[in-house]
Amino acid sequence: MNLIRQNQNWLPEVFNDLFSNDWMLRANATAPAINVIESENDYRIEVAAPGMTKDDFCVRIDDDNNLVISMEKKEEGSKKNGNSLYLRREFSYSKFEQKMILPKNADKDKIGAKMEHGVLDVSIPKMKKEDLKKNMKVIEIG
Repeated sequence: MNLIRQNQNWLPEVFNDLFSNDWMLRANATAPAINVIESENDYRIEVAAPGMTKDDFCVRIDDDNNLVISMEKKEEGSKKNGNSLYLRREFSYSKFEQKMILPKNADKDKIGAKMEHGVLDVSIPKMKKEDLKKNMKVIEIG
């Protein structure tokens, strides 16, 4: 009976090895860190992107009313930096996209974004309760 128990114990270890967070962190190492902050008047999304410019980002609302933040850093074909030649070059983002479902009280028409000190800051104002009621569509039953 001890043999059977010992043989059954290997299964959780295999799953722990396969689904541990160690490899997941490494696989997502190129994705920027994101903070989501809620205040009384708005939501803010901060995307850490050192070395990126506002031209590297696209912030939009898709057809499903999701907020989409995408980033693409276009590297030059040259591997030289002045008189120096890169022997190894690893630190650069290539492409990233994050979709977020907007809350019902988000004022989509007033969403704004700015880039400062390597952080993209997206501001999503909240609609006032009165405005939420105005935007509600009541369907008349015939």
